[in-house]
Amino acid sequence: MAVAEELGIDHDVILYIKTPPDRKELETILSGLEDPVEDLVRKDSKFKKLELNPDDFVGNPDAVIEILLKHKQLLQRPIILKGKKSIIGRPKGRIEEFLS
Repeated sequence: MAVAEELGIDHDVILYIKTPPDRKELETILSGLEDPVEDLVRKDSKFKKLELNPDDFVGNPDAVIEILLKHKQLLQRPIILKGKKSIIGRPKGRIEEFLS
């Protein structure tokens, strides 16, 4: 991650397609997420192709976990974890603020 490197912060990059988060990891991310839980699901062309309803994920961490376990490509990224807190790193400026 360029922002972490610029700040000189030691970090790990996890390639979510090769190593998708399991249920426990998703629960950890969601428990500390500073964003609405539904924001962890990408509402892109795959989401539309699956004919999913965005309202089904609003405030529903269980539904978010289930859809991300079934369709890892829907995981919004990057996800930044620091201690017990997590954010979605979009826009990019949020990452520096969160890590500082």
